[in-house]
Amino acid sequence: MASGRFRFEEFELDVDDRRLRRDGEPVELNGRYFDALVLLVREHGRLVTKDRFLDDVWRGVPVTDEALTQCIRTLRRQLGDDASRPRFIATTPKHGYRFIAEVEAEGEDAPSPALAASAVTAPPVASSPWRRFWLSGAAGMAGGGVAGALIGLFYGFGAAPDPLQAGIGAASVLLVLVSLSVVLGLIAGAGVGFGIAAAGFAPERRWLWSIVGGAGGGLLIGAVGKLIGLDAFNLLFGQTPGAITGGVEGAAIGGALGLGARLATCFPGRPRLTPSFAAGGLAGAAAGLLIPLLGGRLMGGSLDLLARQFQDSRLSLDQIGAVFGETGFGPISQVVTGGIEGLLFGGCVIGAMMLGRRAMADGGA
Repeated sequence: MASGRFRFEEFELDVDDRRLRRDGEPVELNGRYFDALVLLVREHGRLVTKDRFLDDVWRGVPVTDEALTQCIRTLRRQLGDDASRPRFIATTPKHGYRFIAEVEAEGEDAPSPALAASAVTAPPVASSPWRRFWLSGAAGMAGGGVAGALIGLFYGFGAAPDPLQAGIGAASVLLVLVSLSVVLGLIAGAGVGFGIAAAGFAPERRWLWSIVGGAGGGLLIGAVGKLIGLDAFNLLFGQTPGAITGGVEGAAIGGALGLGARLATCFPGRPRLTPSFAAGGLAGAAAGLLIPLLGGRLMGGSLDLLARQFQDSRLSLDQIGAVFGETGFGPISQVVTGGIEGLLFGGCVIGAMMLGRRAMADGGA
């Protein structure tokens, strides 16, 4: 059998130690199934026939077709794969199976340049981890921009003056809020997205580094954004709304989205929008609900603080508070809108990142 180590997505296959790990955590496989996985991974991109399995795994022991089918079924289950939309093991009907994921080999079985060039049946050569990092982070940034547009529309329609009374003023408020929210969403999405994408460089326990990376990216962007914002207000107006959202809130949202990103990879098959949006949205919503409960502020709370500090502002969130039976934008309003913000931001960022990963897999990136 092969020797050395192989990496594919979040898995590490250590042939010498006979261990399969996912993000550093062991994945249970019996001896025969482990050997079958080693064979598939070693021959990645090439067809492995039933006779080859019999020779290399069962070593000539007669077995039924059902034994091999059960072996492949178990491997797919342990890898989180889906036969109808395979990420790892593809079936070639009546012929055998092919390992289709990108594989990085270390040790004796690392392919030579000549062998790699001769493997004409292999899938397109995958790009470097740096390319995946940049593409994943950019996808998160784009998702943040989409979330910003949706959040801006939500607050724009909820906080704008009555259009029948304010005329063009209502449209101005809506335009400004949407534009501001899109810019903030792009920046926040970039910070969190690139932070999560950086977990791809971790040798193990990527789920943990995904959380740490998301939290670190959110902390950095939130802290720098708050610092610049406070300086700008102080320069322009001589006063600062000190309690606007910042690094702590950014770290909380980013860490939650890092967890959401790992949950999104647990669904079988290739990444899809609906489960990815659900995983990221639920994680973001949980953080968005907790932040106001713990005394923090997200965009809604920050806008309300600005509106109250600058009395001549045409912005008011009291209409949103009235929906929840509050006089003004009270604690219930802040908690509910925080959950909505987290849901939209988390769902859009993680959904975009998962779709980006699927596009890279389809294109061999």
